[in-house]
Amino acid sequence: MSTTIAARRKIPNLRWWICGLLFVATTVNYVDRQTVSVLNPTLKREIGWDDAGYGWIMFAFQMAYAIMFPIAGRVMDRIGVRAGMIWAVIVWSIAAIGHAAATSPAGFAAARFALGIGEAANFPGCIKAVAEWFPRRQRALATGIFNSGTNVGVMLSVAIVWLATTFGWRWAFIVTGLIGFLWLALWVFLYRMPAEHPNLSQSERDIILSDNEPAAVATKIPWTALLRYRQAWAFFLGKMMTDPVWWFYLYWLPSYLSKERGLSTLSASKALILPYLAASVGSVAGGWLSGSLIGKGWSVGRARLFAMMIFAAGMPAAVWAVLTHDFWLGLGLISLATACHQAWSANLFTLSSDMFPKRAIGSVVGLGSMCGAIGGMFMTLIAGGMLQWLGSYVYLFIFAGVMHPLAWIVIRVLAGKDFKPADLDDALDARRSPVLMAIGAGLAVVGTVLVALVVNNFDDIVKAAKSQSTAAAGIVASGGVLIIGLVLIYAGRGRAPQTA
Repeated sequence: MSTTIAARRKIPNLRWWICGLLFVATTVNYVDRQTVSVLNPTLKREIGWDDAGYGWIMFAFQMAYAIMFPIAGRVMDRIGVRAGMIWAVIVWSIAAIGHAAATSPAGFAAARFALGIGEAANFPGCIKAVAEWFPRRQRALATGIFNSGTNVGVMLSVAIVWLATTFGWRWAFIVTGLIGFLWLALWVFLYRMPAEHPNLSQSERDIILSDNEPAAVATKIPWTALLRYRQAWAFFLGKMMTDPVWWFYLYWLPSYLSKERGLSTLSASKALILPYLAASVGSVAGGWLSGSLIGKGWSVGRARLFAMMIFAAGMPAAVWAVLTHDFWLGLGLISLATACHQAWSANLFTLSSDMFPKRAIGSVVGLGSMCGAIGGMFMTLIAGGMLQWLGSYVYLFIFAGVMHPLAWIVIRVLAGKDFKPADLDDALDARRSPVLMAIGAGLAVVGTVLVALVVNNFDDIVKAAKSQSTAAAGIVASGGVLIIGLVLIYAGRGRAPQTA
């Protein structure tokens, strides 16, 4: 009897409750990854590591994060979002709690590596969940809402410091890890596919499925098939070109405010609230804009490209921010840039569900996020080198200002103005592609040269960046370019036509 009553009880606006769960998951994801960063001064005293040791600890996370992205995306497509997120949050929550048991830099590095393995599943899972629960016109807004959790997670770092100060640093890791298990209880209770959810009203089910594709067919889609599509490379290159800008702000903005603007560490942390608040607002507003245009009758491609063009046009504000002598004007321009980036990101993530069927979204997002992580590792190397050799942030802010407009052009060329969906069934019988093989060969050569350059100049890079982990990140990122090139060569070989 109780089961029948529960099955009949409907939850109004259930899809937005699902979006709220994704927001909380993303917030917890970023709180967990920020814990070591904000407690670094305390842990230096307690554990006894130096800057080099800290660099290797952070590198362990970045490496696992980049490697696991495509694997996590593949897992989401194979076992589904519900089960995939359960396993991911269990892994990253146990890893977060595991930091409390670490007594050496090696122990922390192992815990960070495990954390990266679990946390890599968050964005492929969230994007796939949005595609399952929202019609196209609302996907960018839903993505913007859950993606704003990245900024909220950073701003909640003050709570981590309070926990460590009040109860000891180990409890900061234990509490943040336990929050993940609390989230799991809500996820298991609430998340189902729309077609089978007992608490979803028929009217909302009609909204969700209004312009969605039919139920996904359980067809195995090779990674090499995805790599044959211009639509995929519009997303991959968009991530590779613009994700490093966010990593730049995340890692180097505090240092810039202290060294170039003369702020104390405490004052710099307070000043950072404005750029991250702006980023949260931009994330939601960016998703709303393209969705609103679609609701007014614009095509999906036209709405996304128009919105992304506006946000890309706001990014050069970063260049003027570093040139002005007025602190508040500069901080305001930086805040405009962080808002525009997150607005751009909300729409960029949605491209995967605009142009690919739901059964492939996890794999597409995973591969694209890996490209973004490789770009982020290159940014770490470039930023450290430029600051050491040129002694100026100007060139880095110029880089941050121009990458989005360039990426917009790349996306427009590769995806076209209509964002025509990819026909994956056609790709499964694809013929040999000389163009794809040529691009792969070019990337393989570039990656090989970069690996050789970093290895041959390893000591010089360590001296310049004052960090062995930065040079190691350069090797991994360069190796990533080489691997992508080899995979493209393999994909370009084609597949024999399959018979029934």
